[in-house]
Amino acid sequence: MGCRTKRIARIAAAAAACAFIFYGTARGEVEIVLNKAVNICLECIGLG
Repeated sequence: MGCRTKRIARIAAAAAACAFIFYGTARGEVEIVLNKAVNICLECIGLG
């Protein structure tokens, strides 16, 4: 792969990642993910 092809692939991957982040935020999944992260942390510490 050439340098130009790698650069285009990186830009496309970054654009896709931003699109998925925006889509998840628009669907209200931030609260769900944060809630799951808190529950996992509390279980690891032993408070849950």
